Amino acid sequence: MYINREISWLEFNQRVLTQAMRRELPLLERVKFLSISASNLDEFFQVRVGGLLLLQQSGKSHRDLTGLSPSEQLEQIRLRAARMVADEYLLLNDELMPQLREAGLAPLSMDELSEAQYSALEDYFAVNVAPLLTPLALEVEHPPVLPSLSIVLGVELLESGTGSTRFVAVVLPECLPRAVHAPTLGKDAYVLLEELVGEFAGQLFPGERIVRSSPLRVTRNGDIAVQEAEGGNFAQEMEEVLVARKFSDCVRLELPESTPPDFARRIAGLVGADELSTYRVPGPLRLVDFGRLADEPGHENLKIESWVPAFPAGVDPGLTMFENIAEGDILIHNPFESYEPVVRFVEEAAQDPDVLAIKQVLYRTAKKSRFINALCRAAEAGKQVTVLVELKARFDESHNLGQAERLQRAGVQVVYGVKGFKTHAKITLVVRRENGTLRRYCHFGTGNYNEDTARIYSDLSLLTCDEHLGADASQFFNSVTGLTRLSRFRRLFPSPSMMKEHLLGLIAGETRRASRGERAEIRAKMNSLNDPEIMAALEEAAAAGVKISLNIRGICCWVPGTVRGRASTRIVSIVDRYLEHARIFHFGNGGEPLVYIASADWMRRNLDRRVELMVPILNRSLAERVLQVLDACFNDNVQACAIGPDGSSSPVPCPPGERPFAMQAHLHSLARRHARERERAGRLTLEPHMPK
Repeated sequence: MYINREISWLEFNQRVLTQAMRRELPLLERVKFLSISASNLDEFFQVRVGGLLLLQQSGKSHRDLTGLSPSEQLEQIRLRAARMVADEYLLLNDELMPQLREAGLAPLSMDELSEAQYSALEDYFAVNVAPLLTPLALEVEHPPVLPSLSIVLGVELLESGTGSTRFVAVVLPECLPRAVHAPTLGKDAYVLLEELVGEFAGQLFPGERIVRSSPLRVTRNGDIAVQEAEGGNFAQEMEEVLVARKFSDCVRLELPESTPPDFARRIAGLVGADELSTYRVPGPLRLVDFGRLADEPGHENLKIESWVPAFPAGVDPGLTMFENIAEGDILIHNPFESYEPVVRFVEEAAQDPDVLAIKQVLYRTAKKSRFINALCRAAEAGKQVTVLVELKARFDESHNLGQAERLQRAGVQVVYGVKGFKTHAKITLVVRRENGTLRRYCHFGTGNYNEDTARIYSDLSLLTCDEHLGADASQFFNSVTGLTRLSRFRRLFPSPSMMKEHLLGLIAGETRRASRGERAEIRAKMNSLNDPEIMAALEEAAAAGVKISLNIRGICCWVPGTVRGRASTRIVSIVDRYLEHARIFHFGNGGEPLVYIASADWMRRNLDRRVELMVPILNRSLAERVLQVLDACFNDNVQACAIGPDGSSSPVPCPPGERPFAMQAHLHSLARRHARERERAGRLTLEPHMPK
C-alpha cells in the first residue's frame, strides 16, 4: 500500500509546523520551527514542484507508485501546500506576532514611528540603502530575470506627461539585513527592509509618481541537473547549471493579500506565474528570516534551554586520536556527544609525520571548514591527499566548486565523483606508518563532514582501525577514483552494487523465520522510505508476521496493506530540537542481531543512483549502544508521531500512568551520564577539548 511521495513530504513538514504550534515551548523556539517549515517549503517548491512541472511539460505519461500523473500530483500539492501556508500565517498572526510584539521583537510599521524615528530612517535609507538599489524595467523587449527567493518591490509608476504607467522591480539586496535597526527605534525595535524601501522608493524615480507598490517573491525551478557528457569538463558543466538555475521558470509567486487583484495579475504575467502557482499571504514574505530571532544573543528566557554536548566517553583527551582508536572501535553520537574527536582525527592526521596518505569524501562542508583547512595543510606538508568532492550536492554546488579549487591549489588530488551518480558516502581513510608497516585508520559516518551541522543534526560516527574495514575502505577509494565496479568487499556494503541486494536478503531472512513461526524482527531508523523493491519486501515480511518498527523522519511511502501486516508494524516519526539524520538498521537474525549504520536511506535514489556505504557494527558493546538509540525511538511518547494509512500523522499518546519519555532528552542525559561515569573513573573530563 503506497503513499504519494510529495504528499508524504508535505505531511512531514506539517509535523515540523506542529512543533511551532506547541504552546508549551518557549516563544523563540516556536518561531524557529515556523522558520524551518517555511525554509523546507521553499526547497520543496524549487526541487519537487520544479521537477514535476518539467515532467508535465515533457508530455510523457509518467505516473508515480500510486498511479498519479504529474498534473494530478501538482493539483494535490497545491491544495495541500495552500492549507499549510494558511496554517503558517494563522499561527504567525494570531499567536506568535502578538507575543513577539509584547516582547518588543515584532517589526514596527512605518505608521507607528514618531516623527524623529521616521526622519532617522529616511536618512538611513538615503545613506545605506538607496545606493545599493537598482530599479529594473521589466516591460521591455529583453526583460531581466528576477532572482529566486529574493524579496522584490514591484512598483507601478505614472509617467509624467503621458498618463500611462510602467512597471519597475527593485530587488532588495541580500547584503542588507531584513531587519532594519536604528538608534532612535530602541534596543530591539526594527522595521522590515521592504517596508523601508516601499516608503522611500519615490527617491529612486525623480519626476515620476508611484501609483502603487507591492513586495513579491519568485521561486524558480531548481531541479536542473548537469548533463555529464563524455569528455566534458564537469566543473564547467556544473557552473553552467548554476547559471541556468538563475534563469529557470517560475514555479511559485508569493504576494501579500493586500496586493490589488489587477496589480497582482500584472505582476504574475511579468514573472511567468499562473493563477495556480500564485500564493496570496496575509503577512510578511519569506518567513524563514524570522528564525534569526532564535539565533541572536539575548532574550534567553524566550529560548529553549541549550544542551552542551558531552565529551565522548570512548575517547581519552589525553591521547592522540590514533592512540584512542588503536585501543578499540569508538562510536560517537553527535550532537549529544561532541563531534570534536572526528575533526581532531583529520587535523592530527594532517600534522602527524607518520601519516602518509589521507582520503576523504566531502558532500557538504561548513563555510569555514576545519576539514578543508586540515586537508590543505596535509597536502602542503607533502602527504598524499585525495578528496572526492561531490559537485552535485544540490544548492551547495557553488560552495563545493570553491572548496575544490582551494584544495587543488594546495596540492590535493581532487576527484569530482562517479559519472551518473552522486557520491554520498561518509568515509575517511588515513594510512599511517607504524613499526615498519602500514596501518589503516577509518571514519565512517551517517552525516556530512560539517562541524556546523554536527551541532544540530543527530548522526553516528564509527572510528576504527579494523583490518578488514580498512581494506574495504581502500577498495572503496580505488573503485570511485579509478571508476571500477564497487565489488569484492569483505564487510562494507556499498550502493549501487551491493547494499540493496544485502538488505533484501536480510528482510527475506526475517520473513522466512516468521513463516516458520520463529521470532523475527526488523527495526530501522532513516530519513525516508520509497524504494519499491524494499517496500515490496517489507510488505511480504509484515504479512508473514515479522515485527517491524520503523522510525522515519520524513518521506514514508509505505504502510502495510494487510490486517496482519498492520498489526505487526509500527511506523513513527520524531521531530525535535535536533534534526534526526542517522540511519540505523537492525535485523533479529534468529537471536544473533545484525546492526548497521549507513549514509543511505531506503530510497530508490540512494540505493540505485548514489554511491553510499552501509557499515556493520561488529563490536558488541557498540552495537548495544546503537540499539539503545532504536529503543529510545520507539519509546518516545512526547515528540513521536504515528504515521497513518493515508500518510498523515498523529501524536503518540503517553499512556495513563506512564512517565513522559522524549528520545532526544533521554539520549542527552545518557551521554552526560556516560561521560560522568568515565570522569569518575579518572579518565575523562565532561567538556570537550577545544584546540587553541
